[in-house]
Amino acid sequence: MPKRHVIVGGGTGGLNAILTIREHERDASEITLVSAERPYSRMVLPYYLGRSIAESHVFTLTPPRLAQLQIRSHIGRRAAKLEASTNRLTLDDGTALEYDDLLIATGSSAVKAAVPGADSPGVHSFWTLEQARSVVTQVHERSHVVMVGAGFIGFTILDAVLTLKARLTVVEIAPQILPRMIDRAGAEMVAQWLTRHGVAIRTGVTLTAIEDADGRKRLRFREQEDLVADVVIMATGIRTNLEWLKGTGMRVNRGIVVDDHLRSSIPNIYAAGDVAEGNDLVTGQPAVHAIEPTAMEHGRVAGANMAGLDVAYRGSLLMNIVEVCHLDIASFGAWDDPTAEAFAVLKPERWAYRKLLWRADRLVGAMLLGKANDIWTTNDVGMLKGLVQSGGRLGAWKEHLRRNPFDLKPAFIASGATARLLPETILGRPAVPAEQVH
Repeated sequence: MPKRHVIVGGGTGGLNAILTIREHERDASEITLVSAERPYSRMVLPYYLGRSIAESHVFTLTPPRLAQLQIRSHIGRRAAKLEASTNRLTLDDGTALEYDDLLIATGSSAVKAAVPGADSPGVHSFWTLEQARSVVTQVHERSHVVMVGAGFIGFTILDAVLTLKARLTVVEIAPQILPRMIDRAGAEMVAQWLTRHGVAIRTGVTLTAIEDADGRKRLRFREQEDLVADVVIMATGIRTNLEWLKGTGMRVNRGIVVDDHLRSSIPNIYAAGDVAEGNDLVTGQPAVHAIEPTAMEHGRVAGANMAGLDVAYRGSLLMNIVEVCHLDIASFGAWDDPTAEAFAVLKPERWAYRKLLWRADRLVGAMLLGKANDIWTTNDVGMLKGLVQSGGRLGAWKEHLRRNPFDLKPAFIASGATARLLPETILGRPAVPAEQVH
């Protein structure tokens, strides 16, 4: 009898698990996909908002692709009940699925600020395709868009809003923008850059209500005067989709607790992406990294193990990279560790800032800001990530980087990070067959 795999979630984690199972399985298996939405890439939704791609280009596992991969699918359905003792999953329409192993990759949902009027028409989240469709129909040239929340999620769509020639105001309750991605000095530089590009910014303000105002929306604040907007976009956070697992006996903390094979406390149930709490590559502590690269890696590792391989995962690297108005902003690893030794350099004349964080001679975190067309930026983003991700000891190169933090290349080459990171993929095989390397 073929092995029965059930994948719950059609996002990045689920997609990569399916592809990896099909690539590595020894015998043909049955794969069943359960997905509340038609599978699509959330990462391209900002391009859809900016009208640079059509909606048809956001979809990943299209019906022809599902048929090619021989996937049974339940699209538009949600997992409702898990009976781990009998290996049975029940969907919200009563369909019962039996499995030999199960992957939970149900992702996250947007959370709006808990204020009166947050759920009224004209107040949008931008997390799902359905939510994106609503925003696309309402943002136009000269419309005033107020974005509530100045974190990574909001910043991914900032350029798209400006591309449509809308007027944009960003409000944030924290004393700085991007409070979970960069430090105060970096945030001040980004705020200055955005102001030069016509974005109004309010930080340290508390939204108290959203009211109707003659077909528009009035936002009231505790500390400052009201704002009147044509469109309000809430970018105030996400929460993992785990409610349906209550009572299953599975160990859940901030996410489903997984081991280095992405297995949950129930051995034939795996978790990937936003719902999984696994090892942080830098700190060694359990963490939920609700980011695209982690979902991809989780899906591949879980899929490989479901296919019968024995693949251990070192852990995920916290990282965020976003471009706004041609300014690149990036942070990696323990960028906000208050106990780490830190070197920081600001070059305002080049709109460049970087900060390196150390434990002894290991680079454990980094921040980088710079113009997208600046050679310092384009060359160094990947090298900084590689130095943090490889975790190697840098010895005397630490002092070199203290004196010359914009001269990364010699330290990167000498560190051996390239040799450790390039030859293998996450599944532990050559990224390129040896005979093709010249």
